[in-house]
Amino acid sequence: MGHNNEALERIITEVKTIFSNYLERHKYRKTPERYTILEEIYRRTDHFDAEALYIHMKAQNYRVSRATVYNTLDLLVHCDLVTKHQFGKNTARYEKSYGYRQHDHIICVECGKVLEFCDPRIQQIKNMMGELMEFNITHHSLNLYGQCTNVCEHKAKQENLSSPTSANS
Repeated sequence: MGHNNEALERIITEVKTIFSNYLERHKYRKTPERYTILEEIYRRTDHFDAEALYIHMKAQNYRVSRATVYNTLDLLVHCDLVTKHQFGKNTARYEKSYGYRQHDHIICVECGKVLEFCDPRIQQIKNMMGELMEFNITHHSLNLYGQCTNVCEHKAKQENLSSPTSANS
């Protein structure tokens, strides 16, 4: 477990340096709150929304405002330390992006659960399409939508079975 902690601490140090350079370049203030938010994000292992991050930080007794959380997330997205996803019509979700492999998402349209997957064939398709179309592909986004087979699909079937089908309502 110690090795993973060392790797995480190294990544956190690196992202703080990248963030500092970004803030200096764009003449933003380097506030302790911004670094606290960055560190909190890099200690998470999930896709989160801004409100959940704010509530979590308040519960940990961090003195951050909702506006600071939202503004800092925007800055982190602009300097490529955090990726913002818009999965369907749900609230925007975020995830850390520095030092993490390219991956794609499967999203449940019922409960909003997000699963990550990585398939090397997608990279092969990117390379082939780049060559064919004479295009330098820098990144991509692939989201697959459906229902959790075990939970949501089962629940939807149960609801369909128990709902009244009378035409006289």
